[in-house]
Amino acid sequence: MIAALYVQTGGSYYGLADVDPWDEARDARQYAGPWPVVVHPPCQRWGKLWAGQPLWIKRTGQRKVKGDDAGCFAAALASVRKWGGVLEHPWGSHAWPHFGLNVPPRSGGWIAADFEGGWTCCVEQGRYGHYARKPTLLYAVGCDLPELQWGKSDPKFPPEAIEKHGLAYCKRAGELAFKGGGTDSAPRIGTPPAFRELLLKMARSVQPEYGRK
Repeated sequence: MIAALYVQTGGSYYGLADVDPWDEARDARQYAGPWPVVVHPPCQRWGKLWAGQPLWIKRTGQRKVKGDDAGCFAAALASVRKWGGVLEHPWGSHAWPHFGLNVPPRSGGWIAADFEGGWTCCVEQGRYGHYARKPTLLYAVGCDLPELQWGKSDPKFPPEAIEKHGLAYCKRAGELAFKGGGTDSAPRIGTPPAFRELLLKMARSVQPEYGRK
């Protein structure tokens, strides 16, 4: 059994016989084992727009606090280190330097992340079925480190977006600007099945006695 923490209600980790999904209602900060984990902690306060959307800030003067995620990332990191498995976060996440994790090369390859037995890398979810490149940081403990589809690919934009806005605008806006968002963010944040299976396979490689140390 694998525990999938901080996942979407009814999302890609639901309906799997050997996966125990923890959505927001279950509060994954309370996870106490005993199974290895695949962890998707919230990223809003750790990303490029951690302070909030620029137009909202300009209109209201209100800025969010960097890292103010109610302790989710800290709890997620503790779960991976305790029970073994893998955690994912967007490339550029401020959580990596904040928690003393080494930032891996964008081009790929596993490197030592810390002195806690962790390893880290960057891989594009676009190579595993996501519509955008979506470079992603992984942090793994106690599991096999697979050879992944490394490398930095070129951005891809919908032809209709290029025709309407021009390529220069599309590059400034980024790939994620043209699908999902607001109340329909599933296309952006959803985990492609192939990428989900990769993460689950890593978690399944954790030895049964790991979390009982």
